[in-house]
Amino acid sequence: MKKKLLSAILSVAMVASLLVGCGAQEATAPAAAPAAADEADDDADEADEAEEVAEAADGQVYYLNFKPEQDEQWQALAKSYTAQTGVPVTVVTAASGTYEETLTAEIAKDEAPTLFQVNGPVGLANWSDYCYDLSDSDIYSNLTSDSFALKNGDEVAGIAYVIESYGIITNATLLEQAGYTVDDIKSFSDLKKVAEDITARKDELGFAAFTSTGMDGSSDWRFKTHLANLPIYFEYQADGISDTKAIKGTYLNNYKDIFDLYINNSTCDPKELASKTGDDAENEFAEGKAVFFQNGSWEYGNLTGKGMTDDQLNMIPIYVGVGDEANQGLCTGTENFWCVNNEASDEDIAATLTFINWCVSSDEGTQAMADMGFTIPFKAAKENPNVFVQADAAYTQAGKTPVSWNFTTMPSEEWKNGVGSALTAYAAGTGDWDGVVTAFVDGWASEKALAE
Repeated sequence: MKKKLLSAILSVAMVASLLVGCGAQEATAPAAAPAAADEADDDADEADEAEEVAEAADGQVYYLNFKPEQDEQWQALAKSYTAQTGVPVTVVTAASGTYEETLTAEIAKDEAPTLFQVNGPVGLANWSDYCYDLSDSDIYSNLTSDSFALKNGDEVAGIAYVIESYGIITNATLLEQAGYTVDDIKSFSDLKKVAEDITARKDELGFAAFTSTGMDGSSDWRFKTHLANLPIYFEYQADGISDTKAIKGTYLNNYKDIFDLYINNSTCDPKELASKTGDDAENEFAEGKAVFFQNGSWEYGNLTGKGMTDDQLNMIPIYVGVGDEANQGLCTGTENFWCVNNEASDEDIAATLTFINWCVSSDEGTQAMADMGFTIPFKAAKENPNVFVQADAAYTQAGKTPVSWNFTTMPSEEWKNGVGSALTAYAAGTGDWDGVVTAFVDGWASEKALAE
């Protein structure tokens, strides 16, 4: 560490002396040669980089990661960064569905996370007191649009580090074996027709329409959050709003229709869903046991890692029978905002700011982010090989309208859990759809009121 810091300081000193020499030459020469000017610019850049290293060298980074599916890649990237810089980077990944409670426990410790995330305005309301103002940070200046900054008044409290898409991941090979292509599915009625036909021929085909709609904590977020976004999105669109204290539930019958389609045309009996996990669904899909799998672009690495190829994979919109389905795109947005802990030491804050900017600006960092399946909203972003990201781009280029991520306006984790419990009871036959409606509508109003 001391050796690296000394090297950085010497580099700054050497560059400073070079700049003095250049200045003296300029006093006697009529004009600086272009090559000399370029060299001076390069030297100045090196000085800035050396200064950043020197500032960060005495600090450390503790990142509380939200995404279990990228844990191994974050661990590898942290290890590489530490090897190159000497700055310790620790990545701890919260178990699926436990991030808020994990952050609550960790933030109170002496060695608290220096880097954490919130899911948007609702999440920020809980953690704004811990958010360092990123207004003057390098990572903020590297954003492609200010719309990816999460503001708290005039302060930049968070930075979106990934834009993602989700929909219905489709095994194109199995779909063709069933006699269809993705071009045959342009609406909910088309999806229903194909799914029910596959179910009718399940024994003959050797696979189901949908993977299990697992309601275990590792999987239920796909339905109590991501699928629940659809009725919220269409209600907001119809009413011309972006949030509400009292959701009406205008499109909850459509929510029921798509959920029914999932659970009645899947790899297992609906009564088994309470214990089915995210891994169960992923493995069912990767092993060719189902054509459709509701999930997102973040699944690309997992599925290809299990042997699936780009030719097999595609993603179609989640159609629910509402709106202009012919022009509907994938659900695209973010709920992933990096926040730096303002209660960390100055050295740890400096180290954390340098690390996250390196992740989104260096060749190695941006390549790692692309390999994680991330589309990052930064100027140095690399082209993403992820076929689901490419599918989203193709829909957009074709003039389809992406479905925005409105679940950042959901009142609380408690609300999501209430909806999830009601969905689980409904699937098992121990509850009815009215219970889902009550959890959705009444639960929304009560949780929003508590947040005021």
